[in-house]
Amino acid sequence: MRFRSDPAQLRGAYTALVTPFTEDEELDLAGLKSLCRWQLDNGAHGLSIGGSTGEPGVQTVEERIAGMRLVAEETADRVPFLPGTGSLKLSETLELTAAARDLGADLALIVTPYYARPSQDGLYQWYSRIASEFPDLPIAVYNVPVRTSVEITPETVYRLRRDHDNIVGIKETTKDFEHFSRVYHRCGRDFLMWSGIELLCLPLLALGGSGFISALSNLAPKAVATMYERYRAGRQDAAIDLHYRLHPLVDLLFVETNPAPAKWLLAELGVLPSPTVRPPLVTPSLAAQNTIATLYGQARDLVPAAAKVNAR
Repeated sequence: MRFRSDPAQLRGAYTALVTPFTEDEELDLAGLKSLCRWQLDNGAHGLSIGGSTGEPGVQTVEERIAGMRLVAEETADRVPFLPGTGSLKLSETLELTAAARDLGADLALIVTPYYARPSQDGLYQWYSRIASEFPDLPIAVYNVPVRTSVEITPETVYRLRRDHDNIVGIKETTKDFEHFSRVYHRCGRDFLMWSGIELLCLPLLALGGSGFISALSNLAPKAVATMYERYRAGRQDAAIDLHYRLHPLVDLLFVETNPAPAKWLLAELGVLPSPTVRPPLVTPSLAAQNTIATLYGQARDLVPAAAKVNAR
């Protein structure tokens, strides 16, 4: 809650956490605790849970709240906590967002409703309802059309920004780089914007971006944070060098559907006790595992050792 009163502080490289499950597909809170500590020990600027990488669609509301509670306890106001609280159902979104508020979240990240493919007016009314229910909680729109089959337009984002003081930003997980610029042009450069497309994280900073909410940071929290820090320190060439060095790990994430490759590698490295994903996702095939291992070998120096986790 330390950052809630001043959302302008929410700038940096944040990890969009995977959600650990046991081999029996149960929520693994002990594994999540170890993952959070490994992330913070290795330089993540903040943590988010409940986004696409966290498999929220296959969890109950109770499981999602339990995960948020643990991450809130582990961050303990040392770094920002930005949970994803969106769902297809408005009632669930309100329940999850209320829990995030009560747990001390600094901001709620709310995905555009998936599957329903609402109109722009439908999206405006959806976010307006949520923002009105939580006037003291900063809210960010989460635009991820590859997952939701709907894109919120810059004009709709502007209407929400204009009409609700607590709608303070957007996570852009779209490869339409013009969308980034047009949102800024309509909403102003003080509007917060984080990239969720790994290879657009660094380019977004050139437009005034606030940082990243990154799946890649599950594997390489220090490197992703360092890339951000180098750019902000005026060391653009060093940041660009790191951007290209991270390419193999970015490719690794998407050998099969995210987050299965990341979970498999984290389990191989001992950061997670199990690579389990819930159906309909599956653990990567043997061929995919070989590809993941090859890509990891090309950038393994950017992935921290798991010794600290194993020693706890």
